[in-house]
Amino acid sequence: MEFEASIKKNNIQSSRISIGERFAYGCGDLGCNIIYSAMSAFLLFYYTDYAGVSAAAVGSIMFISRLLDGFSDLAMGVIVDRTKSKYGKARPWILRMAVPFAIAAVLLFSVPANLGDTAKLVYVFITYNLVSTIIYTAINVPYATLNSLITQDQYERGVLSIFRMILATCGSLIINGLTLPLVEYFGNNASAWTKTFIVFGVASIIVFLITFVGTKERVVSSKKEKNEIVPFKVGIKALFKNKYWIQITLCLVCIFIVFSINGGSSVYYAKFILGDEKLFAPINMTSNISQIIAMFIMAPFIKKFGKRNVLISGSVILILSNIMFMVGGQSYFSIIFASIIKGIGNAGVGATMFAIVSDTIEYGEWKTGYRTEGLINSASSFGFKVGNGLGSAILGAILSIGGYIGSAAVQSDSAIMSIKVCFIYLPIIITVLQIIIMSFYKLDKEYNTILQALNNK
Repeated sequence: MEFEASIKKNNIQSSRISIGERFAYGCGDLGCNIIYSAMSAFLLFYYTDYAGVSAAAVGSIMFISRLLDGFSDLAMGVIVDRTKSKYGKARPWILRMAVPFAIAAVLLFSVPANLGDTAKLVYVFITYNLVSTIIYTAINVPYATLNSLITQDQYERGVLSIFRMILATCGSLIINGLTLPLVEYFGNNASAWTKTFIVFGVASIIVFLITFVGTKERVVSSKKEKNEIVPFKVGIKALFKNKYWIQITLCLVCIFIVFSINGGSSVYYAKFILGDEKLFAPINMTSNISQIIAMFIMAPFIKKFGKRNVLISGSVILILSNIMFMVGGQSYFSIIFASIIKGIGNAGVGATMFAIVSDTIEYGEWKTGYRTEGLINSASSFGFKVGNGLGSAILGAILSIGGYIGSAAVQSDSAIMSIKVCFIYLPIIITVLQIIIMSFYKLDKEYNTILQALNNK
């Protein structure tokens, strides 16, 4: 009875999340997106056109690095689950990793110009894995876990996810809108990228501190489980008995492959299809602003139709936007309109995907008897990095196969086609796959019954 009363008390408290705390939580993804958006939109472009590294070699490095990421994500999930401090499980890591995260962002865009080709590849391999495998994992897995530690209320988790994605999109706007102008301001050379990311790195530290100070962890395990350390093997077995976790993890991989391929090819699309790389900024700004506006009306749709249906609907809208890019050609009006539709689709996907991961925690606890927030939320970081890495590798490989040459002012017909494949056709195919995966997800209908069963134990 004491445990039941405690849980009910926690649920009452956790269902009343202030606007300030929602904003503070969202600031975490604003900080994370300084790296994510840069890696998606500019990293390959920086490597090929400024650092002088081949697209194929970079793609191979990114693909190999993904083999390490699965282990680091799971390891960080276990570390979060075992963390005990006065600040909770997740918040301490946001504080600890804010400065290393900023330094890593600078190193990523600081390939020394005087290095030989082989030495450059070694530098790229080391810094890319430092960022993706180690530092991003150490801050993003705890951040993803924080949602489930703030509240157990399914609707509030959805609202937190909306704030997260609104501010994440603001991060994309900052990166996509200011990166090239800042690079040009600092001299439009390789060192200009380093200076640009020093500015972004300082900004990321500030917003991570807002997240740390402005959020509170409320959700705790039962007395019986509070001091119990779940063995790694037991936790992994429990993880893979969670069918809904498997489904959303696969879906996240698909989502981030699309984000990476589409985002990474955007600057190439603007430069060689539309004829002006400066069009990249207004196109992406239009999409991001549309996404932010649409995010503000997502909560009632989530409440009425459920996260799964909103995610699928957003995916369908994304496919329609890509078809519009396909048939609109080089018409500026058509491209802007397609970008608006793309932003609406991204709002449906972005508002729900991370909240769905948190919801699978209760299902896993009900199914296996073990509550492992960190391990389950490693899916967010795993999905990002595997999806982003595979997307970048695929993008590099397709550009290489198409004969893209970074130093060439005019590209071959096959190179132009490879850019269109990455920007339009592949995202359509992969988005169809994520719709198929999510069609089997039924937890929205089962969640309240499961939570009631857990509270009545």
